[in-house]
Amino acid sequence: MKKDLRYTRNIGIAAHIDAGKTTTTERILFYTGINHKIGEVHDGTATMDWMLQEQERGITITSASTCCEWIYNNNKYHINIIDTPGHVDFTVEVERSMRVLDGMVVLFSAVDGVEPQSETVWRQADKYNIPRIAFVNKMDRQGADFIDVCLQIKKMLGANIVPIQIPIGSGDNFVGVVDLISSKAIIWEEKNYGMTYKNIPIPNNMKNISKIYYNKLIETLSEYDDYIMEKFLYDDSNISENDIIESIQKNTIEMNVIPILCGSSFKNKGVQSILDAICRYLPSPLDIRNIVGVNPINQEKEIRNPSENDPFSALAFKISSDPFVGRLAFFRVYSGKIESGSYSFNARSGNKERISRIYQMHANKQNPIREVVAGDIAAIVGFKDIKTGDTLCDEKNPILLEKISFPDPVIGLAIEPKYKSDIDKMSIALSKLMEEDPTFQVRTDDYTGQTIISGMGELHLEIIIDRMKREFKVEVNKGNPQVEYKEALTELIEHREVYKKQTGGRGKYADILFRLEPGDERKTGLIFINKIKGGNIPKEYIPSIEKGCKNMMKNGPLFGYEIDNAKVTVLDGSYHSVDSDQLSFELAGKLGFREASRKAKPVLLEPIMKLEVIVPEENMGDVIGDLNRRRGIIQNMNNRNNIKIIQALAPLSEMFGYVTVLRTLTSGRGTSVMEFYNYDRVPESIMENMLKNNNKMQKNKN
Repeated sequence: MKKDLRYTRNIGIAAHIDAGKTTTTERILFYTGINHKIGEVHDGTATMDWMLQEQERGITITSASTCCEWIYNNNKYHINIIDTPGHVDFTVEVERSMRVLDGMVVLFSAVDGVEPQSETVWRQADKYNIPRIAFVNKMDRQGADFIDVCLQIKKMLGANIVPIQIPIGSGDNFVGVVDLISSKAIIWEEKNYGMTYKNIPIPNNMKNISKIYYNKLIETLSEYDDYIMEKFLYDDSNISENDIIESIQKNTIEMNVIPILCGSSFKNKGVQSILDAICRYLPSPLDIRNIVGVNPINQEKEIRNPSENDPFSALAFKISSDPFVGRLAFFRVYSGKIESGSYSFNARSGNKERISRIYQMHANKQNPIREVVAGDIAAIVGFKDIKTGDTLCDEKNPILLEKISFPDPVIGLAIEPKYKSDIDKMSIALSKLMEEDPTFQVRTDDYTGQTIISGMGELHLEIIIDRMKREFKVEVNKGNPQVEYKEALTELIEHREVYKKQTGGRGKYADILFRLEPGDERKTGLIFINKIKGGNIPKEYIPSIEKGCKNMMKNGPLFGYEIDNAKVTVLDGSYHSVDSDQLSFELAGKLGFREASRKAKPVLLEPIMKLEVIVPEENMGDVIGDLNRRRGIIQNMNNRNNIKIIQALAPLSEMFGYVTVLRTLTSGRGTSVMEFYNYDRVPESIMENMLKNNNKMQKNKN
């Protein structure tokens, strides 16, 4: 029997850390009958937080996939859910999940409102044009304010929100919600984990405010829906529930409006409403526009429809290791279908991959399935070479889908194995972890020979080292965290490099004239342009020049950090019919790039972090003074519930150990959240000191 894609939903649950994502997912699994017992994050029993590190810390580290079914309007809906981390260090998990989702539920704390990672998640969803609904969680907490959170979402995120529920009470008095569409109150019963609830008339003290918000809802919809506007102007009593639901669904999918619900996942209030809203308002694979890719053979655009009848195409969005089944590749099927035991074509590598087994994932448990069809998410094992962002497709109808972009690491750490016998084990562990996590990188320092691991933050690297110890049985000694600087060129230089070597017999010869200049600031990497005319350099040697230049970008002229972007234009040159070969031109490219980059007035770039500090008013002066000493730039200051919120930008190099200092300054009452913002130039005076120290170190070594 063919699967009806109208009743499939691929959704993610995302929010700032500690807004209740995993708790909400646990309730969804309980109410849909997947789990028969509710797991709690604070007890370490949450289904989706299956890693030991997640259970110990009470945070989500890796995105976990699961699926469930929900009956809405007498139809059975199949819902694939990805629970994502809230901590900024694991933002890669959110990024890659977003790429394959059709809709999203964004959670906000009713007490804390819009927090820094809420903004990051929202921007990521905007980047991928993901329709979403919002859920204001923790209405049972003291200080919960639904209206204030709605205003924050509107002001800070620029969202056109439409509350479709308003809370009855808050804090300890929160008992339920008023559903504005049905004009009924929903009261959840405490006795059976909120499984049952009553629909009752709207309480008298809520009737006026309910009418106000109902009118606001209709007014907002009428801006985008002529049918609703006509009824609203002439006879608003004629607007039916179905009219409103259909209008909200259409405008949510078109991203004109964001429906907002409220409740308390921990107290089992409001989760069924989320499930209904997912089915009602979020898109099915059929509602999303057709996927567009490029044919890797002729570079022409190709379109795939979300149908079993179209050629197979899928995107691998995550690789993970499982101790029992080996390497798993999570993938989203956009068109066609694939069966276990069949073959698929990897458009990146150009090789066929055998799909030995297919699994429907439930956190870290696998349920074997025979086939996976368009619109679904599953995992495969038995592959040889699949990486995050690879396109799997039909060999006769190849297509290359848009890759997933990931941020660069901002912090590094030198490590070495505790025992010499573990060198090989450490190497295997690092390569497996790098394959799983595109924001985790490993390199060898050219000066010291040390192994440097780089990631998105101190917690990210801490988890990596912990995983090496537990999963791969490798213990390591680690150095102090180091900032991952970058280097950039600022001037245009024209340079000629002649590489000659004669050692008897056949020699080496290459001659190139090229222009080196800063590249495109919006992109990283090398832009290479060949302007050779008349065959002064044979075509087969040009890729070797590009390869040499690319290799030298990994070691900048100042400190050996990677050059962020550059543009090389090869203008002229010459070759020798006997002595020239590809290696000669590659070496000429390397030596020429190194020499020219020294003359191109290189500068050092450092990662700048976006910081939000929450402090009591009496400590604000001390905290701002400390931030100024750390080269911080204050951008904004707000009040929230009698506390001050300071938003600032500060260089990462000055922020190590900041949490400890903040606790000291505020007697333990201050908290802070930090996330990567951008790369910016290091001030001249600081760069000069760094160059002096670097030169001293080199002299001491010599």
